Amino acid sequence: MTTFSSLGVSKDFHKALKENNIDTPTDIQEKAIPILLKEETDFIGLAQTGTGKTAAFGLPILQQIDPSKNEIQALILSPTRELVQQINKQLFKLTKYVPTKIFSEELYGGVKIDVQINNLKRPTHFVVATPGRLVDLIERGALDLTKIKTIVLDEADEMLSMGFKQDLNRILNYTNGTRKTWLFSATMPEEIHRIVKTYMSPDAKRITVDASTLINKNIAHQYKLVNGKEKYDALVSFLEENSEGRGIVFCKTRAGVQNLTEYLKEDDFSVNGLEGEMGQRDRDKVMRSFKNEKTQVLIATDVAARGIDVKDLAFVIHYQLPEQLEYYTHRSGRTARAGKKGTSLALVTATELGRLREIESDLGFKAKGI
Repeated sequence: MTTFSSLGVSKDFHKALKENNIDTPTDIQEKAIPILLKEETDFIGLAQTGTGKTAAFGLPILQQIDPSKNEIQALILSPTRELVQQINKQLFKLTKYVPTKIFSEELYGGVKIDVQINNLKRPTHFVVATPGRLVDLIERGALDLTKIKTIVLDEADEMLSMGFKQDLNRILNYTNGTRKTWLFSATMPEEIHRIVKTYMSPDAKRITVDASTLINKNIAHQYKLVNGKEKYDALVSFLEENSEGRGIVFCKTRAGVQNLTEYLKEDDFSVNGLEGEMGQRDRDKVMRSFKNEKTQVLIATDVAARGIDVKDLAFVIHYQLPEQLEYYTHRSGRTARAGKKGTSLALVTATELGRLREIESDLGFKAKGI
């Protein structure tokens, strides 16, 4: 059996890994960690959300940092505030038993920039940031990235889809030099190919994680065939029958989230909506209410739900099927965590059933009709 020790991970991290229930390397960790630890190379990792990417790039970054040098040695870019917080929190936990303290800063919008500028005056060995806020801080001369050895583009396709193309180009140009670039993405659209060609070595190592390995066996995949008018009634019936459980209902569009949230509130359900155009203060308020179990159900778009990490969710509902395959995996992966069971229910019309069959075939599961 493969172990983190056999992959080259230092003993300094073994106890923290065990404490965080990370016992056996995932597919991407097994493939990526030996390369990132031992080879001075650019790297491309194709893997969906929920595969263990943070530890796959995080452990090599932490192990390669020299804590005696008070300089930023690594930069991790991620598309949303929640993902930045999640990455930094996980890496902080992994450093619990290292002999010399490793310091980091997380940088994102919605926080006073002067506070972050002051924080960056403290010892900082690596930074986790959203591209937009990082560019703001670079333009103010608030941080020195000339000494970084590694830059990680996490969820690279999402950063591009959220409009960070120009910011990424500026950051990559600014940090251009001898740094290694590690790119992680669920898909490889044309813009990703352009970044690879422009900023990365043609000899970059590449690995791919098979999407079919990502389906959690504890998730009960179900679908209910309805006509368009019946879909809302079917959702209401499910929520009434599962009134003790908490979960997320996914829509494809911002308007869909807003409308569905309004209808469910009118029917006295405990719901809140989460969509990409919300201000950070409103978003934080919604997430606080959901995490504190004051709200039973969250209605969300795929992009807005990136980085959500809420425990003990009993179900996810696909009110509208996603366009992209990886979004189905990301949605379903919000439930059945930490060995618990959960339900992933798709409410589909006859015209949507064909798309569900494609998702089943690509991901290697069979949803049960109810």
